[in-house]
Parts: sequence; C-alpha cells; structure tokens
Amino acid sequence: MQTNTPSRSTIRLTRRGRLALAALGAVVAGTAVAVPLLIMGGDDEARPAALVVPEGWRASQVYAAIDKTLELPAGTTKKSLAKAALKLPNEAEGNPEGYLFPATYPLQEEATPQKLLARMVDTANKKFNGAPIAAGAQRNAMNVYQAVTVASIVQAEAATRDDMGKVARVIFNRLERGMPLQMDSTVHYALGRSAPGTTEADTKVDSPYNSYQRMGLPPTPIDNPGEDAVRAAINPTPGDWLYFVTVKPGDTRFTADFAEHQRNVAEFNAQRTKSGEPAEK
Repeated sequence: MQTNTPSRSTIRLTRRGRLALAALGAVVAGTAVAVPLLIMGGDDEARPAALVVPEGWRASQVYAAIDKTLELPAGTTKKSLAKAALKLPNEAEGNPEGYLFPATYPLQEEATPQKLLARMVDTANKKFNGAPIAAGAQRNAMNVYQAVTVASIVQAEAATRDDMGKVARVIFNRLERGMPLQMDSTVHYALGRSAPGTTEADTKVDSPYNSYQRMGLPPTPIDNPGEDAVRAAINPTPGDWLYFVTVKPGDTRFTADFAEHQRNVAEFNAQRTKSGEPAEK
C-alpha cells in the first residue's frame, strides 16, 4: 500500500490529451451559444422556450445563460442569488454550485432568474436527497453534499462515462491514504478557467480549491454534475488505482503503480510533442 505521495514536480494525477479536451470544449462551446434558445412556433421572431443546462456547467455558466436567455444585463442572475431563497444544504453556505441540476427547463411567461434557479435547486434536491443517493453517500462515509462534490470532480475529470467509476475510485483511494487529490480540474476552478494544461505555477495557487496544496475535498462542488457522475460517486468501481492519465482520446490508463504512471505520462507527452504541443511536467 502506498502511503506517500511523490513530489509535485514529478507527479500529475490528471493529464488529459489536448485533442480530447479540445473536442469536448468545442461541443460545450457550441452548446453554450445554442442551448439557451429553443424556438416556439407561431411568431416570425424567435423566442426562448427553454433553458438547457448541460452536465458539468459551472454556476457562472448557468448565470450567463439565464441572463442571455431572459435578455437581462450581464451579472443580473448572479446578483439575484440573495433574493432567490434557494433551498441549499447548510454546507453550501448559499453557494448553489453543484445544485443547479443539468436538465431542460421550459420557460414560462413569468420566468425570472430567481424562479429558474429555484427550479434547478429543487430538481437537484429531489435527485440527491432520495434514498439511493443518500444511502450511497452514507455507505461511503460521506454526506450528500460531499457526494455531490466528488461527483463534480468526476464530471470534470472523466473522459468517458465508463471512466467515471474509476475516477471516483481514485478519489476515494487517495483520500483513504491521506494523499492530496492533485486534480487539475480543482486548480482550473480556483483559477476561473477551463482551458487544458496545468503548469507547476498553477499548482501553487493559494486557494482552498487547490487540491495539490490542500488535503481532502474542495470546500464546494466545482461544477454541476449529472446523474451518471453522481451514481459513480456513490458506486465507485472496485480497484486500487491512485493515478490516471488520458494518453490519447479513448485511451485513459489507471494504475496503482507510480512508475507505470510515469511511463504513461511519458507516452502522453510524446503524443503532445508529435502534435506540436509542449510536454507537461
């Protein structure tokens, strides 16, 4: 059993290939532009009919989509949080990150940011507070809010749905061994960005979301996970993995052996070099 973590200058837990992330980014970017508007019939002018929140969107993206859909000044939805009276867990301390549940929300005539946010949180509570999720969280020595936090990392890190359970297992294995999670997605959240690539300087940012520097889970979820990620968080795939790296699209490798992980990382960097991208440390 490994009880020590190699130095941060030699280990990177989550290194996805640029191509995979670029492809995903293109899908999300396209979605971000197109999803807020579904067309209602009857009028020549397009009118918003529903707001679609994709899995893995951060709260900031949801706020921006609501502003755009309801044709409100940028920042209006975020400012409305104080008046929304959202039914969030006490641990959230008023931050709805993780509880703006990904789904399609039809827009009524009287739609407001407060009503949309409340509907999202109510949907999340129905999904998360039911017996399967609550019991699954307890089975893994977590409360529901912690399970949603794990799910948000799984949502951000897993290259495919099939990988979600393995990523969740890596999280639990590292927590059980007293190892920092060292997840790039939490660093990106701390830095307010989603672009691929994490530098050594990035891993030293002073933030409670920096899982290279801080032990345990981040203080809140880092995005709004979907049902697959939540299921993975409460039913992690059995395994002893401590590391993973997506060498290339469709080829994510999980291992408990650091030396093997280093070889996988070397292959990942060779792929980046071949495509003209700089290798990561």
